[in-house]
Parts: sequence; structure tokens; C-alpha cells
Amino acid sequence: MVGSTEKTRYHLATELVYIDGDAVKDNYNAASVPIYQTATFKQSSADGSGGEYDYSRSGNPTRTAVEVHMAKIMKAERAFVVSTGMTALDVILRLVKTGQEVIAGDDLYGGTNRLLTYVSQYNGVKVHNVDTTDPKRVEEKLDPVKTRLVLLESPTNPLIKIADIRSIAARVHEICPSALVVVDNTMMSPYLQNTLELGADIEYHSGTKYLSGHHDLMAGVIGCREQSVGDQLYFVINASGSGLGPFDSWLLLRGVKTLGIRMEKQQSNAMEIAEFLEAQGLKVHYPGLASHPQYELHRSLSSGAGAVLSFETGDVGLSERIVESAKLWGISVSFGCVNSLISMPCKMSHASIPAEIRKQRHLPEDLIRLCVGIEHHEDLINDLARALETAGVQVKRG
Repeated sequence: MVGSTEKTRYHLATELVYIDGDAVKDNYNAASVPIYQTATFKQSSADGSGGEYDYSRSGNPTRTAVEVHMAKIMKAERAFVVSTGMTALDVILRLVKTGQEVIAGDDLYGGTNRLLTYVSQYNGVKVHNVDTTDPKRVEEKLDPVKTRLVLLESPTNPLIKIADIRSIAARVHEICPSALVVVDNTMMSPYLQNTLELGADIEYHSGTKYLSGHHDLMAGVIGCREQSVGDQLYFVINASGSGLGPFDSWLLLRGVKTLGIRMEKQQSNAMEIAEFLEAQGLKVHYPGLASHPQYELHRSLSSGAGAVLSFETGDVGLSERIVESAKLWGISVSFGCVNSLISMPCKMSHASIPAEIRKQRHLPEDLIRLCVGIEHHEDLINDLARALETAGVQVKRG
């Protein structure tokens, strides 16, 4: 509203592009946020005071710019950028003390599972892995004294299962007021899902994925609802020196400006591909399909289905042949890039999870994960069709 004393709010697609001029003090009014590629800053007095910044480990103007921008986008009280997505989780897990407990999903990114295993074995932290698609399974493990973190993914990686973040967060806060609900929102990005508004205390991302969009940097992003939690997180980041460097901060800020347009195209492509694969009689995991068991729940939490899907062939050898026959789809871990990727999670991103645990968690060894890019959907579908036929699948066309 013109003349309102409240800060103007735009549609998220606009907020992604619009950088608040107050985020960085620049004497030259640069149209692009400057890169302050410096380790230290001169001070004006002998006692070291007189400047907003003193050492880039503790703070840097370029990092401040992207943190202010991400806080706005995530609707967070405070946001931080660190060296990788796993660093983001490591910083968060530093808030858990020996003897406390973490409740996490049973369908998790392999690196998350690896780090949780480490804190369980060496830090004296009990980790409960449960089916977070059922809020009752989470509630059964809640302990008002011991529970410190409830860690969720929604959609999960790689089975694309949905957790009712809103109801789980409400029950956790009711039963365990001192516990923190943490959501890895990398799969959706802030463009499609805001978990802080759903009740989470902390939301984090691998900035390497959708926020960057080009796989040319490593970064992690953390946003929190309360200043007190932000103060704790900042202490860890400053003490450990895990803050993101100036150049990568600049790359992240540049990348996030195009998040909206990239995500719209990528999830549009993903829907076309999911429908094609389902028409082949394959079991497809994608929350944009009405056949997904939690289709309506996901729609109540998010504004879109995202651009990651997985499917089962029923045969490991067949899946291997499909993956190796694809041309446009690069065989690679990660997702969120403008180019499309294909992989078998049990052999790559989730290979660090022992085979017996994968079996216990019903993670199919033949599962293929597709991370859809911005190419033309017909080219991507034709390439998949050719890969399926080369592998021995009779493809239904038209």
C-alpha cells in the first residue's frame, strides 16, 4: 500500500530478484552487489573498534547481503550461509548435547544419515529413525527431557515421501517445548515451500542445488524463526569458521535471482516426464501425480511438486542399463541444476547407507532418481524412451 509504514511485500518471484539496497553499504551504488574479497578490515582505533566488520570469518559485506536476502525469502528472523549443505546440518547438530536425542526420518539423504551415524557413535547422541509420514511414529519417540531435535525431509530423498510438517511441529512443541523442529527443505526450495510458516524452528538447504541452480558452487543456507536460536547458530559458525566465502556468497546471490523461473520450468518438465513414465506401467514416486499416496497432503504444504522424481523398474540390471543408455541425462549425484541428471541412489548418493539398513528401510536397489532440468521436455522424454528401449523395455508412445 502506498504510504504504508510497513515494508512493501511483493510476490516471491519478485522478491527473489529484488535486492534491498540497505543490505550492503556501497559508496558507488553498484547494480550488482560487490564482492568484498578480503580476509580482514582496517579499524579506526587502537582498541580494534570503529568498523562494522573486522575479520571475514566473523562477517563479510557480501555474505551479509546474501544472508539478508535469504532471510527475506525464507521469512526467517535470521539466515546464515555456510560452506556446504552438510555444514549447515553440522552447525545445527552442534546444538545437541551428549545424552540428548534426535528423531529423524528413515528415508534420508545418504550424507545426512552418515552425519547422524557419526554423532550417534562419537557424541553420545541417540538417534531414532522413524517413518515420518506417520506423525504417530514421531510422537512415540518424543521425550520431554531428552528430545532436542526432530529432523524432517519432505519430500524425502529418494522415495519422495511426504511428512505432515504442520501437525508434527505442533505436537513436538506441545510435548517437548525445548525441542527444535528442523526441516531440510532443499528438495522444494523456498519458492515452493516455506517450512518456517508451517511451524519449523529451523529450515536449511543445500545451496548447491536449486538456490544456486548451476552446480558451480558449494553452499549451505540456514534460516531460523527466533533470534535466540540464530544467536546460537552464529556462535557455532563464527567459532568454527564455516561461513561462506565472499565469491561463493556472490555466486549464490546471483543464482537465487533466477530460482523462480528455473523452478517453474523444471517442475513443468518433471510433470510431463512423470506422466510418461507412469504410462509405461512403472512405479513412479512424484507428488505431482494424483496416484501419489500423499498427493493431497503435499498440496496442503507446498505450492508445487518440485522437479525430483524416482521410479522403480523391478530389476537392478535393467535400471543400470537405462541409466547408462541415457544421453541427455548426465549420470551424477545432486539435483537442482539447469541440466537434467540421472542416478541410482543405492549405488551413488545413498551408497554410504549399509545394504542391510537400506533393506530395513525399504529402499529399492533398482530405484532410479531423475533430477529434471530446463531442457525441452520432448527431448528429455525422447531420450528416456530411447534409453528404456535400449535397455529392453517396450515403450508405449503417443
